[in-house]
This record gives sequence, structure tokens and C-alpha cells, in this order.
Amino acid sequence: MNFSLSPEQDMVVQTVRGFVEKEIYPYEEEVERSGRVPPDLAESIKRKVIDLGFYAPNLPEEVGGGGLDHLTFTLLERELGRASMALSVFWGRPSGILMGCNEEQRERYLLPAARGERFDALAMTEPGAGSDVRGMQCTARRSGDDWIIDGTKHFISHADLADFVIVFVATGEESTPRGPKKRITCFLVDRGTPGFEILPGYDSISHRGYANCILRFDNCRLPSAQILGETHRGFELANEWLYATRITVAASCVGRARRIFDLALRHAADRRQFGQAIGKFQGVSFKLADMVTSIDAADWLTLASAWRLDQGLPAEREIASAKVYASEMLAKVSDEAIQIHGGMGLMSDLPLARFWRDARVERIWDGTSEIQRHIIGRELLRPLGA
Repeated sequence: MNFSLSPEQDMVVQTVRGFVEKEIYPYEEEVERSGRVPPDLAESIKRKVIDLGFYAPNLPEEVGGGGLDHLTFTLLERELGRASMALSVFWGRPSGILMGCNEEQRERYLLPAARGERFDALAMTEPGAGSDVRGMQCTARRSGDDWIIDGTKHFISHADLADFVIVFVATGEESTPRGPKKRITCFLVDRGTPGFEILPGYDSISHRGYANCILRFDNCRLPSAQILGETHRGFELANEWLYATRITVAASCVGRARRIFDLALRHAADRRQFGQAIGKFQGVSFKLADMVTSIDAADWLTLASAWRLDQGLPAEREIASAKVYASEMLAKVSDEAIQIHGGMGLMSDLPLARFWRDARVERIWDGTSEIQRHIIGRELLRPLGA
């Protein structure tokens, strides 16, 4: 693996960082106070990204995306991780699972999403089924050539912005040596479809302004043409397209940790006590040393997992390692940065308390730390037949 950036990768990093600092940082406090993003600001960010030619960077060029490889896209996500998620979401990155669209669906969903004309959200989690996807209770039953969906999804990120939702539901059961197992099918559901509601979610302490929503399906009738992929093959579809999204969580954690570290480092150099900069004291300098070492380690784990995907190598264990390590690293770095700042670290005058709260959710969504450790252990033991 070559650790140096190509000219293109360096351009991506510098462009995204400059955009974030100029177009997003100035509005973060406003969003933090109000808990919402003004629609004109959201549209402005999206339009500027489109004008830059950076919208949908994760999708192939042939469908109108940026065509970035996994490593370069991870570098982009690392820079976006420095910014408020409520604002950076408008740097559109449509779900890669839309590449599973058939020809008719491409015209209605994939291509408009790549152009920034339609916005998607992904729905799996339910009140009784989080990491246990096979335990979902939201179901679809056949009715002639149609399907009727009933049930509830929750914690659905940015569904308030969505023009359509990519939703996974149970569509039957199959027998296995370990007992009955639910069959899962993926559907494309447009906002405004009768029997489908997008409702406000919960008041989260993490990422204010970035909404989670509740989706309610009540006798929601959909034609079979709305199935994404194959009937009963939604679990395989998800595994094919979605597990790499955990790299983006790791990358954003690294980017945010770098921003936090820069604040702590500057404060340690500027703040004076007992006649010298507090960074001179071992109690502070050792914290800084541990912080930057952990950030670097998370960075390399993340980039290495993306590189493996680009090489066509197995990467599930490496992605899980990057996600669990980077998310837990961010929690420690944000906590230590507050400690270095003392009482001021907890005041709203500084963004550190926000970073501290935002860090908490990273160990939960896109697969909890416990799930990541399960994946790592499973991948280690499988070759030994255990």
C-alpha cells in the first residue's frame, strides 16, 4: 500500500477541506442553537457542491457520479467528518445500493439522485430490531401483483429530507437447520405514497439538526415494480452494497478527531499556568501524544480497509476493526480535549461539548461496537472451522 496521495487525491482533500471551512463552519453554531437547517442554506450548500462537480462522488461516472474509488472517497468522507453532519449531509452521497436498480428504476431513482434532484434515505432499524435485521417485524404480503406493507421503522436518518426511502421488510420465512429464518425484500417507496408516513423521530443529543425519523406503513400498497433487486434477496443485497458504509463512519470519526486535536494542541500551546504553556507539563503533553497516536492508528486502519476494497480483497474484518477503533478513539479524544481545556471545554462558547455529544452515537449506528467485535471474532475463527 502506497501511503502518499496522488495529485487527484490531494486535490480532493484540499477542495473538500476548503469548502467545509468556508461554507459549513460559519453556520454550525446557528444549527446547534436552533436544531434545524434553514432550507435556503441547505439548498445553497447542495447547489455549490453540484457546481464544484463533487455531488454523488461515490457513484460511478456512467450514472452521473464522481466515480471515486473507495480510498479517495474515504479521504473525502474524512474531510466532511470535520463538519456538522446536519450541514454536510447536503454534500449528497446517494446510497450505493441504488446501483442495484433495474432500467426503469434507474430513470426514476438512481439518475435523479446522482443529479441532486431526488434525495434518498435507508430504512432498516425498527423499535424491536436493530442489529438483528432478521428480527424485523415490518412485513409485506402479496396481494395479486402488489405488495402490502405494514409496520414501523425508526431511527431513520435524514428521512425528513427524503423524496423516497429504500426500505427493507420481511416477506416470508424459510426453514434452516437453525430454525425458521425471515426472508427480506427491499422496496423503493416514494414520499406521499398512500399508507406511508414520515414522522418526526426522537430528540437526540448527538448531531443536532440532523433528524432521525419514524416511518409508519399502514396498508401501504406497492406494485412489484418497486422491489429493488430480487424478491426475498434483500439481505444479500444489503450485504453486497452496505457493509462498506461503515468505512465512512470510521473516516468521519478520524476527520472530527483531527479537528478536535487541533483545538487541544493550540490551547496547550497558548494557555499558560505556573509561568509556562500547559503543554510543557507532562500531564498534558502525554495526553496529546496519546491522542495523536490513536488518531493516526484509526486513520491507517480506515484507509487500509478502503484500499483492500479497491484491490478486490476481503475487507469485512478490516472494516469492522476500523469502525470500532475509530469510533471509540473519537470518544476518548473528545473527552481528553475537554480535560485539557478545563472548565471552558464544557461551555457552549467552544464546540468541544458538541463534539463530545456527537461522538457518542458513532459507537451505536451502522453497527454497534459489540457487533463489530462479533464480526472480527467470526472472521478470525471461521478459517479454523469454529
